[in-house]
Amino acid sequence: MATRIPHLLEPYLALPPECAQILLTSVLGASTNWLVLRYLYSYLRRPTEDAPADDTRVVLVSFMRDFAFWKEGAGRLGLDLETLGRGGKFVFVDGLSGLFSNAAPPPTKGRRTLRGAKIPDVQRELEAAVADVSGGGGKVVLVVDQPDFLLAATGEEVGGLVVKNMLLDLQEKVHASIEHASFVLGLAHAAEMVVGLRLLDTGTARDVSGVLRVTAGGNGERTVEEAELLYFVGGDGSVKVFGRGQ
Repeated sequence: MATRIPHLLEPYLALPPECAQILLTSVLGASTNWLVLRYLYSYLRRPTEDAPADDTRVVLVSFMRDFAFWKEGAGRLGLDLETLGRGGKFVFVDGLSGLFSNAAPPPTKGRRTLRGAKIPDVQRELEAAVADVSGGGGKVVLVVDQPDFLLAATGEEVGGLVVKNMLLDLQEKVHASIEHASFVLGLAHAAEMVVGLRLLDTGTARDVSGVLRVTAGGNGERTVEEAELLYFVGGDGSVKVFGRGQ
């Protein structure tokens, strides 16, 4: 089974304060997929003595990857997203397959599909997804993967400011939000924490995939220990995080 949470990452994957926003950034060749999966695992894993129960629910909306991709990756970490969806702990919103298609998949608990690129329709569907997991007083975390695809796919019909405002509106309805996109760099001033992935400045290395840098955002309520670490993603999905020289 793939390495779940590297020790050095544990402080940064903890549940953030209420209304906090965490921004994930990346460059070509330094994907954040493995990092998003570890956030999901951190929030949805079964409680243990070392990690007591915390009623956290997650809404994951992905504009670039389908449910099968996230299901497989989460399965390697020991998470069953289908079971979590049926139990009201998780909702996946498909922003890829149905955005420009009229074909509607059969309704499934824990799954929703965006049916249009108009911002009011997108926001309405995401708010419904949040409502699906909001019962019982649990803390809801919204994870948005690649919302900049919405901009690229719709051209001038949807502006960056409109999408940013939609994300800010949704943030008011959840405990915290995690976004990965290029255009939301303008939201860094409102973020609790910014986690950036990039390639090595010296090029590629056999045992290093890239550099992970953690910096405080402009609106943090807690002290963020800033750090620059190296990481390696194995072919089986396992991840190692270590300091320079280790």
